[in-house]
Amino acid sequence: MAQRSMQHDLRAWLSEVEQADSLKRVDSEVDWDEEMAAITYISHKEEGAPALLFENVKDYPEGYRVLFNMFSSSPTRLGIAMREGPDLSEHDLIQSARDKLTARKEPTQVSRDDAAVFENTDEGDDVDLWKFPVPKMWPGDGGRFIGTADLTITRNPETGALNMGTYRQMIHNENQTGLFTSPGKDLRLHMKKAWAKGEPLEVVAVYGVLPELYLASQLTFGEDLSELEVAGGIRDAPIEVTEGQITDLPIPANAEIAVEGKLYPNEQKMEGPFGEFTGYYGRPEEPAEVHTVEAVHHRDDPILTCALMADYPGCDINLTYSVGRSARIWNDLDSLGIPGVKGVYAHPAGASGMSMTVVSVEQQYAGHAKQAATLAAQCPGGAYFSKFIVVVDEDVNPADTNQVIWAMATRWDAEQHTDKLTDTWSTPLDPARNPPQDRPYGSQLLIDATKEHKYIDDFPPRTAVREEMYENVVDRWDELGFDFDPPSLPLFFADTGTPGSADDTTDDGHMEM
Repeated sequence: MAQRSMQHDLRAWLSEVEQADSLKRVDSEVDWDEEMAAITYISHKEEGAPALLFENVKDYPEGYRVLFNMFSSSPTRLGIAMREGPDLSEHDLIQSARDKLTARKEPTQVSRDDAAVFENTDEGDDVDLWKFPVPKMWPGDGGRFIGTADLTITRNPETGALNMGTYRQMIHNENQTGLFTSPGKDLRLHMKKAWAKGEPLEVVAVYGVLPELYLASQLTFGEDLSELEVAGGIRDAPIEVTEGQITDLPIPANAEIAVEGKLYPNEQKMEGPFGEFTGYYGRPEEPAEVHTVEAVHHRDDPILTCALMADYPGCDINLTYSVGRSARIWNDLDSLGIPGVKGVYAHPAGASGMSMTVVSVEQQYAGHAKQAATLAAQCPGGAYFSKFIVVVDEDVNPADTNQVIWAMATRWDAEQHTDKLTDTWSTPLDPARNPPQDRPYGSQLLIDATKEHKYIDDFPPRTAVREEMYENVVDRWDELGFDFDPPSLPLFFADTGTPGSADDTTDDGHMEM
């Protein structure tokens, strides 16, 4: 057999993550029925908790492993996946993502003989999805979900454009899954176009994903842009793909587990409920489209990748979606010509970065803050399931929740500095919108927590220490006995806009009042 292509794969990433002390191997026997998910949820209440590789799953043979929460709230693991190293701050990750998400690298073709994913293949009557240690996540879930940290590849039957997205998938039986898609998503549009012709839609689903593919599949891009090219940009090297055996779709050559199948016209079965990224169960058990699997491919000793959906910080898409969404909104604002944007942060606690966006701007003209808020609310990267848009001044770090709340408490007037948008793009999974049939629509609150522009010259200066005093304290940090790193400060006295200069002080060093 030819040498398998494994230059870029999940196992190489896990090795790097383990060297960075961000992976925990669990070799004690653990039950697939709720226990794996419970261990993940409880351990990931700690921000930055390690990814969990379960190596001994009850009822399954040795070598069949499950990886939970590849990213969760860990900048370390995200930085490694983005080829930026383990030590980047969230601000630096967002800056890097701004470039990575606009870079494009076309996939490179690998022969089937050289594709690691084809080490094992089952077709037809030999297909058995139960062979993998698929977890039941939450007590109220309607079944075992094989598709959580997954990606699904389909093709627009009219244009030929490829789409890669993450869609949940619940096992019905040996060869069928329920595939849930929200209104407006590309897979659903592809499905409707194929069914209008009386044809099934071909599907490739990957249940053991490469990190960079998982990152790209979570975000929303234009219909004519292939997420395979985006993933190559994230990696800064082409994604290796190979030809399918049943479908006319590419398969990531180094995937751990991939299946090929079809969505046949109007075939549905009851699916759900499922504990979702909102921290609530999703829609109740309802009909969903059926993915009929015709071939299963997997590596030796395969790793099933799983993402726990939960409240922050236990949800696996918390940080990844936050960083990606922040970068996309910032890039959108730049492309629309909005000057003075100093930072964007889609807070991961806001339903995995979807519901709360904070934008920092240096105000340059009347209406600048409101313009930034409105466009951040409705730009392509930020419109979906967005509820709160807060704009702050350049002296406030949008990723520092304490600073943002301080700015809201001291610069925002609810009567004058609040706007609302209605009938906006939302999700059927939003529990706050009732009755449930109204949930595709939402609303947004725009909060201007900047210094009021018309009175900005009269706004009281904020308190701050002198830069030289800060440096003096930092130099003495160890001597003073602190056991944590000195924090950075948002600005110093000379930057506060205080009238006068350092000379306007009394002899004892206090400001004149």
